[in-house]
Amino acid sequence: MKIVSLLGSPRKKGNSTQLAGIVTSTLKEKGNSVTEYFLNELVFKGCQACMACKGKSESCVVKDDLAPVLEAVKEADVIMMATPVYWGEISAQLKSFIDRTYSYLTPGFMTEEIKHRLPKGKKLVFIQSQGAPQELYADVFERYNAFFKMLNYFDETHLLRGCELNELGQAMKRDDLVTRAKEIAEKLL
Repeated sequence: MKIVSLLGSPRKKGNSTQLAGIVTSTLKEKGNSVTEYFLNELVFKGCQACMACKGKSESCVVKDDLAPVLEAVKEADVIMMATPVYWGEISAQLKSFIDRTYSYLTPGFMTEEIKHRLPKGKKLVFIQSQGAPQELYADVFERYNAFFKMLNYFDETHLLRGCELNELGQAMKRDDLVTRAKEIAEKLL
């Protein structure tokens, strides 16, 4: 199984990145291929609304560091998106990636049954860390997942949400989150 892990935190050892590491370690131990992309190290733009992917090309025509990531996602069986919540939203790095997935959509995605150019059967693991309590920002994943469902991007989705993570490395000290990360990895196998 091929896994692409998109690490959206600007901190290499941030809580969302560490939780993603638990999932990927478990998957690697079982012989799966994992490719990680630390989005903050890449030089790329968000979607340029050029609409080339709806006419002259079937992929994004912007040539930057995100181009090979978009190709890797096409080939992957599992996509992992890990992000902290800043100002009630996913990180700018992950948001820019998601905006660029517009290139996966077919020209008639709004009205036609086949909405995207991705192979079927993909799974999503969405990892969200936040300093705020659980009562806040539960809508973040729900909003993005509603779009993913409408577009039929994924056959299966899993959420790992860590709340009240105010210090670097705090997620690794939370047995509930470590256990949940391992459970999600096992479900993917």
